[in-house]
Amino acid sequence: MKIIMLGAPGAGKGTQAKKIADKYQIPHISTGDIFRANIKEGTELGKKAKSYMDQGQLVPDELTLELIMDRFQNPDCKNGYVLDGFPRTIPQAEALTEALAKKGETIDYAINVEVPDENIINRMGGRRACLACGSTYHIVYAPTRVEGICDRCGEKLVLRDDDKPETVKNRLNVYHNQTQPLIEYYTRQGKLAEVDGTQSMEDVFNAIVKILGA
Repeated sequence: MKIIMLGAPGAGKGTQAKKIADKYQIPHISTGDIFRANIKEGTELGKKAKSYMDQGQLVPDELTLELIMDRFQNPDCKNGYVLDGFPRTIPQAEALTEALAKKGETIDYAINVEVPDENIINRMGGRRACLACGSTYHIVYAPTRVEGICDRCGEKLVLRDDDKPETVKNRLNVYHNQTQPLIEYYTRQGKLAEVDGTQSMEDVFNAIVKILGA
């Protein structure tokens, strides 16, 4: 079962990807994890990726795809995987389709976790982070025992720049321009399945399980 997760930043697709991976015993593959693993192991591909990252540049699509296809060779991918964070654009999706086709493979499902923009802005605006120990909270969904103070280490919590409404709006604009066309792309391929991401985490997961089958 080869699955791609789609959805706007803050829609909760990463959380659902981990739950799918656990239930179906397939790896949750994120591009960030692949980059970090290859850089840590000092692989040739990792060294190439690091040279771009060190200059503050994005890793080119071709190299990202090469790293992903290399990851698919691992034995833990024999029953499939959940791919999170790639593809983000139509050219990336087309390149992935082509690379898989060369191996006689195809993506089975592209699951889109659909959440309206205003929900995401409210959801992310409620996040609070502890810069001292890395713990994260939410003022509504995961509040601290004492308002504004980290449960774990007692330091003050902050609203990260990434979660400020104006930053979230910019990220959503990028998503709608670049990534939303993927929904049409995978719909045309007959691979797209949509779930309502405004439900509780468990209800979203149950909807996904219905799509994938027990």
